[in-house]
Amino acid sequence: MRYAQGGGLTAERREFRERLRRRAVERFARGETNPVIARDLRVSVRSVQRWRRSWERDGERALDSKGPASRPRLSPAQFRQLEAELARGPAAHGWSGRRWTLERIQTVIARRFQVTYTVQGVRKLMRRHGWTYVAPTGKGEGRGAGGWVRTESGRAGRARPPRTE
Repeated sequence: MRYAQGGGLTAERREFRERLRRRAVERFARGETNPVIARDLRVSVRSVQRWRRSWERDGERALDSKGPASRPRLSPAQFRQLEAELARGPAAHGWSGRRWTLERIQTVIARRFQVTYTVQGVRKLMRRHGWTYVAPTGKGEGRGAGGWVRTESGRAGRARPPRTE
């Protein structure tokens, strides 16, 4: 996933990457070669080459973390407003049916806040705030609507093993 789609590094991961760059700087000063540094730090040779060029041009400070790639596009207050809009239901926004889809949520965000998200960006935004997708249930008139809903645990439906990265 790319940063523009809602990804990016956590603060811990940024610190880890900065520590790697610092270790590389120590080895640059000792005159070690890029492939040896890359192998030992388990990074690509291209990354080490890029770090070395920055270090030679601008010194050690050039390898400092620049912070998060971007600020969230919706503030916490705006997300609370979005939740209030979603609580009104799809019909209040002109759609038939009772189901919130990612495309519908994307449209509400664009209309209400003049902010654009990709469909995957909306999915990640909703998951980050404890929303989950519930598949429609049953058949005929007794059918549950399904769609995106707010849950206490952030999960609904069958339990899945946690993802490891």
